[in-house]
Amino acid sequence: MDVKEIRVKVIPSKIANDFMRKHHYSGKVVPNSKLHLGCFYKNVLHGVLSYGSSLDKSKTIGLVDGTKWNEFLELNRMAFDDVLPKNSESRCLSVSLKMIKKYAPHVRWIISFADGTQSGDGTIYRASGFNLTDIRTNKNTVKLPSGLVIHKMTLESSPTTPRAELGGKSYYDITGGNYNFKKYAEFVGGKVLVGYQLRYIYLIDKTARLTVPVLPYTKIDEMGAGMYRGSKISVAERHRAFEV
Repeated sequence: MDVKEIRVKVIPSKIANDFMRKHHYSGKVVPNSKLHLGCFYKNVLHGVLSYGSSLDKSKTIGLVDGTKWNEFLELNRMAFDDVLPKNSESRCLSVSLKMIKKYAPHVRWIISFADGTQSGDGTIYRASGFNLTDIRTNKNTVKLPSGLVIHKMTLESSPTTPRAELGGKSYYDITGGNYNFKKYAEFVGGKVLVGYQLRYIYLIDKTARLTVPVLPYTKIDEMGAGMYRGSKISVAERHRAFEV
């Protein structure tokens, strides 16, 4: 199987979301996702990349100088099955970036986050030329007794929406109208997952200027933030594992 035979094309949201719920580690989709790109080998779907607005654009728009409201996207979700060969993910990501540059020339840059508490530290982003711009401790996800994982931002973006795990009550109902993630975790009997979140930015417009420092990839190991499929691992260890 040759990765060059993989074809990337726009697909309907329903097909993308069904695939994402089945293959993404969270089992969930992001409502903000608007652009869905499917990765096909011999006309069979094996991967999906979903792009859309950041949940809170006001906090991210300033990361690149002079950005207008519609000039950046977030790679909200990316998931693949286990069929495609090594390097397929990074190739599909690179192709998707070229497609955005060609068909949406107003988009100047892409932001995405690697969730080390459950997945990894962003190997695919580094292989695709993304800039690492932040590493921080992440205590914003909770694992419910059912196994379902909920992110703090999901709750705080819709604090008055009734939720099944709360018996129909909303986040605000059980926190007294406050953003109190700890109280939510206690209420549902969940376990807060501890790890790292890494922020990556890709400049489609090479003249664009970041307003935050670019961190060397070695910073991941320096901070002990290396993760692969939810388990701690150094970047060097991961390279050795992939070479086998």
